[in-house]
Amino acid sequence: MSPLALALALGVAEEGAAALGAAPSGAAAFHRAAKASWRLPGRYVVVLRAGGGEAEVRGTARRLRARAARRGYPAQLLHVFHLLPAFLVRMSSDVLDTALKLPRVEYIEEDSLVFAQSIPWNLGRIAPPLPGSGVYSPPNKGDLVEIYLLDTSVQSTHREIQGRVLVTDFVSVPEEDGTHFHGQASRCDSHGTHVAGVLGGRDAGVARGASIRSLRVLNCQGKGTVSGTLSGLEFIKAVREAQPSAPLVVLLPLAGAYSPVLNAGCRRMARMRVVMVAAAGNYKDDACLYSPASELEVITVGSTNSEDQPASIGTLGTNFGRCVDLFAPGDDIVGASSDCSTCFMAQSGTSQAAAHVAGIAAVLLSAEPRLSLAELRHRLLHFATKNVMDTAWFPEEQRLQTPNSLARLPTQLGADERLWCRSVWSARSGLPPHTMAVARCARTEEMLGCSSFSRSGGRLGEHVEDRDGQKWCVAHSTPQGRGVYAIARCCVWPRARCHINSSSSAAEGTGCSPRDRVLTGCSFHSPAVELGDSGRPVLGPGSVPSRCAGRPEVMAHTMCCPATGLECRLKEHTSPGSAEKVTVSCDEGWTLTGCSTYSQSPGTMGAYAVGDTCVAAGTPGSRVAAAIAVCCRSQR
Repeated sequence: MSPLALALALGVAEEGAAALGAAPSGAAAFHRAAKASWRLPGRYVVVLRAGGGEAEVRGTARRLRARAARRGYPAQLLHVFHLLPAFLVRMSSDVLDTALKLPRVEYIEEDSLVFAQSIPWNLGRIAPPLPGSGVYSPPNKGDLVEIYLLDTSVQSTHREIQGRVLVTDFVSVPEEDGTHFHGQASRCDSHGTHVAGVLGGRDAGVARGASIRSLRVLNCQGKGTVSGTLSGLEFIKAVREAQPSAPLVVLLPLAGAYSPVLNAGCRRMARMRVVMVAAAGNYKDDACLYSPASELEVITVGSTNSEDQPASIGTLGTNFGRCVDLFAPGDDIVGASSDCSTCFMAQSGTSQAAAHVAGIAAVLLSAEPRLSLAELRHRLLHFATKNVMDTAWFPEEQRLQTPNSLARLPTQLGADERLWCRSVWSARSGLPPHTMAVARCARTEEMLGCSSFSRSGGRLGEHVEDRDGQKWCVAHSTPQGRGVYAIARCCVWPRARCHINSSSSAAEGTGCSPRDRVLTGCSFHSPAVELGDSGRPVLGPGSVPSRCAGRPEVMAHTMCCPATGLECRLKEHTSPGSAEKVTVSCDEGWTLTGCSTYSQSPGTMGAYAVGDTCVAAGTPGSRVAAAIAVCCRSQR
């Protein structure tokens, strides 16, 4: 790795006077760096008094070598300076007293490291430095949070993480495939040490005050098992039961094939108020095919490079798709190396990206320790930088579902009682008879809206139903269609339960009780008719959505939420001419909860939300008349 990369990893030098070593009476002075980790023992610059020429310098160096040799030590002349009367020598510190007594020597300084005073690109991306500071300045250091790292072993004596990482006695790893790894401790510690350094390293970490607990679930080849990872989660579960309210983050910088049992274990942990963060995977593939990345209750992180683009990793690259929550720096990340206690190296992957988000989570939880997992996830998404990635890197069928969000910390944190919403996409429905797609929110989220989308335009709409206390957004494809997606609008306000009002097939729409409920979203479903002008939200007094009106043959479904503290408005954008896509955005301070399309012809692809913008799309040649957004905000 280049010296610049090393310097960037170490960050900004702390101010401090140079340390003065004790010199024998009558001898020259001795200087060394104030920080022990910056010193280079065995390398010394010997400076003579002014007035001496090169011959005197070389003569002093020869006398030093001779006197060291008489004491049984070598002394190697490395360089004679011309800027100053000085020379650089490699020798044992045991010879220092001899060197300090040499004639004409004014002082000797132990060589030490110097550093570029710039912030590593990855830290600068998640928390831009304050004007004029040039240093990584998060709102806090994550001091109130414990992070459990399930990885390889960790070199806890590395100066970056010494005193910050506790290596637990938990080990559950498979045998290595061969014997050539045995005895290579630095190889066994490599991945875990680097990830721990990104998490909370002294100079290159995200959450530098967080306490890290290391569990070994990966062997020296970086391989583990589903059962071993589950056992690690079981170990953490016991800790959680003993400390039920302490902020706790679990980082899973690993990925395997889709595993229902591993996902179930992560889900169980999340329901114990443990924040689960996982790597999306490095296979340039749909993250939903891998675990624990595919679990809805896990915060799944993809990787970007220094250009804020999806990271390529060899011939592959970051995973993507609807199971990814957001992206973070994960390419050429400089951090602690297990090669030595002061070494640094660059590593790449979604493991490093996930470590950034776990660190950010620790910072957010230190500011608001009682955040639920859903509230934390929504803050991560809210603070993220939007729409900077070129989505052409992803397969076309994955571009809409993949979030264009890069993790970022705000400059200030504090309690914010506002409405937070995100879109959760389903998998695409299959061929007949499997013509339905289902999107669900996380357990502590509330579904405020539901829409559907089909690239072929063959859709019969969508509806919301309550199954075992959880709402399902169900989209329907026509028998001739090529698949449909359901898109749930999942929110963390209001905390009270919302309910669904549905029309009968003979009625023309449905609404909410105006006394105590507000309408947050409409959905429409026809058993047989391809949707076009099937229905729409209807304005009441003061631009307030009052009901979901539909044709008699179309079922209308209304999301009705408690009116206390919640205010909603309808906003519509009508296309003046022929348009295949129409958008409408909520005003600043308002959050999109419902997204609908209205067309005078069949063949609309449907509607979906991108942030707080509602997008209504039509098939080529069709005409979308309007995009209709329900925008809500907290009144507190």
